Amino acid sequence: MKPLELEVFLCRSDNFGVLVHDPESGLTASIDAPEEKPILDAAARRGWKITHIFTTHHHTDHVEANLALKEKFHLEIIGPFNEAVAIPGLDKTMADGDEFQFDDHLVRVIETPGHTAGHICYHFPDDKILFAADTLFALGCGRIFERPAADMWHSLQKLAVLPDETAVYFGHEYTLSNARFALTIDPGNERLQARAREVEENRAAGKFTIPTTIGLEKETNPFLRAADPAIRRNLLMESRTNEEVFAEIRKRKDSF
Repeated sequence: MKPLELEVFLCRSDNFGVLVHDPESGLTASIDAPEEKPILDAAARRGWKITHIFTTHHHTDHVEANLALKEKFHLEIIGPFNEAVAIPGLDKTMADGDEFQFDDHLVRVIETPGHTAGHICYHFPDDKILFAADTLFALGCGRIFERPAADMWHSLQKLAVLPDETAVYFGHEYTLSNARFALTIDPGNERLQARAREVEENRAAGKFTIPTTIGLEKETNPFLRAADPAIRRNLLMESRTNEEVFAEIRKRKDSF
């Protein structure tokens, strides 16, 4: 089995577009569909025909191009069962724990409510790849709109148990802001300090910060580190639950 090929590019102002291509079968999936032209340009650049859209959640900046791409390619749109009524052109629904094949590549669906009520992530376990969209970012997590903070915390824990080497592709280029905020929550973390310097350098050079890895996020992302004693001391929340500490970190980020 040949490894998957990925094409990463920007859509809109800060959305990441990702095309996932299986070189043996020719299948090509767009992870969400933020904007038609950049997706078409990426497909043309690589000479790929898009056969699928893997939708993670219903927000407009992730589904705007669904119908246009479906009309052009007659592709199949897969998306979250719990947001089916809000996904344009949806053909097949997926719920937590569901699995399907992308030719020879196994895909497992992980439901991660929080940013939206039915948000799902797509995990390719054999390829060690996770498409996390707006649940987990590099050094951050998505804003919480439709479910309580505790639900988002538990969703993030479902991702944190994946193998450390799992490559994480996320939905937006927010990493520079996230790094600066993370230092206010976990200022003594030397690994975070080094990573923040690297992020500053990469963004100044116009480089993307995608992908990250599960292992790197567990070391440096404060939204995965609510149980860390240093963070709890810094927030004066040593006796509070992990869910409460996480909620406080999210609250501070919202006003950062």
